[in-house]
Formats: sequence, C-alpha cells, structure tokens
Amino acid sequence: MRNTQTIKTAPILPRIMEKAFLLYIPMLLAMVFTLFPLFWALVTAFKRESDITKLPIKYLPLPATFNNFLIAWNNVGFSKYFINSLIVAALTVLIVLVCSILVGYAISRFKFRGKKLFMLLLLCTQFIPGAMLLIPMFEIFRALHLTSNLMALVIINSTFQLPFNAILMSGFISNIPEQLEEAAMVDGCSRLKSVFLVVFPILMPGIVATMVYTFIGSWNEFLFALMLISKKALFTLPVGLRYMQGEYDIQYGALAAGSVIALLPAAILFAYVQKFLVQGISAGAVKG
Repeated sequence: MRNTQTIKTAPILPRIMEKAFLLYIPMLLAMVFTLFPLFWALVTAFKRESDITKLPIKYLPLPATFNNFLIAWNNVGFSKYFINSLIVAALTVLIVLVCSILVGYAISRFKFRGKKLFMLLLLCTQFIPGAMLLIPMFEIFRALHLTSNLMALVIINSTFQLPFNAILMSGFISNIPEQLEEAAMVDGCSRLKSVFLVVFPILMPGIVATMVYTFIGSWNEFLFALMLISKKALFTLPVGLRYMQGEYDIQYGALAAGSVIALLPAAILFAYVQKFLVQGISAGAVKG
C-alpha cells in the first residue's frame, strides 16, 4: 500500500492579512510620515496668511490663494534666487559630467599603478564632513577674491560631486563590452571617436543618472552658499529661504510658497528622467 499524504493548504485570507500587517501597513506609515510635510507645505502655500495660524486647523486651503507665490517670487526676490541656483547647478552639471566621464573611462578601461589606491582615495573623500572644511575653504576663496561670487559655489559643488560620480560612471562604462570599441577601431575609428560613436549612446542612462544626482546636490547646497555669498542679489534658493525667517516675524505662507518653488525643478526632473535614472542605477550596480 502506498502511503498518501494530505496536503493542507492554509486559508488565503489569513495570509493576505499577515502580509498586509508585516509589509504594507509599515510601508504606508512610512509613506505618510515622509509625504505629510510636503503636503502641509503645499497646503500652507495656498492658504491666506490669516488662515495659517487660525484654530481649528484647516487641512485644505479653502479659500485658496496664489498671493503667497506672488509675494515670494516678486517681493522677496525668488525670481533672482531661482536664476542664481539654476546657473550654479547647470555649470556644476557640465563640469562634473565631462570630468566624471573622463575619469570613469580611465578607471574602467586602463590599467595603471595605484589604480585601487586612487579609487580608495576617491571614496574616502565622501567621508569628509563639509562643515570641517568651512574655514579653510573660506580662507582659500577669500585669498582668490572669489567670495560673493557664484563661481565659488560652482567650484565647491564640482569638487564635492566629482569623486562619487566618477566612480559611478566607471561602473556604467564597465558594463559596456570593450569589444564594441575594438571593433570600431578595427574599422578605422580612433579611440576618442569610438567613445563618441559607440560608448556615449549606450552610456546615456548613466549620463542621465549622473546629471540628476549632480543637479540635485548642487541645487540643494546650503552650507557653503551661506558662508561664501553675502550679497543678497547672489543668494541661491536655500539661502533665500533662510533669510525669509525674520527676527520678529515669519511670513509662513510666502515661506511655504518659496519651498514649493524650490522643490518643483527637482520633482519635475525626477518625473521626467525616472526611466533613465532606474536604468542607470541598475547598470552601475552590476560592475565596479
């Protein structure tokens, strides 16, 4: 006689409840904890100033107003701060992108003495806190007469952003078969031409990922911008938000509107390049 075993299947409903309790509910709580400050800033930006501190609290801006955005953009000067931040971020992206591609390509394709030590030093630069470099950086830029100059922010942002992005770019390039370049060189291309014709099109997700990381890091930089820029006309958005908090008065509506204005470019950028960003991260994580 053959022994038969009875397979007991657990009810489906308890499994779903267990999964929801262990996975979905904590994720939902984390999402609410993360998104509620953004929601509250958006709601406050559309409230009238008299309704912001009124009790009971209103969770929807009824009636809504755009006056806070007009105050932040025209009266406070966010239009100028926005342009300053855009100039600094765009120049930083350009410098970091070119240098990170060159450094990443050299790390990925060439063998040279001290290569591992060089990569280790690049990584170690990420462990240095920026606050520790405030005084020496200020003294250097004061000696160069670059205080209250947007180029000082471009140089600092590029210096801090380059090591990580160079290592990231080397991972992207390592995933591109070297045989493709060799085939192009056999057909008569130089190494530089093969890089432009073969590597760049395949490297586009990594380039987009590097551009996004660099742009966001430069766009949000506050510490050095606060230290080096003393002229109000050269303030960037983070510094402009800081000076909206007066000693005796805070315009909460305009401050919230300014925060939304500062957040919009990053949010739109992430939404637009999300596909390339995910492809770039996954490509750079396979090889190093």
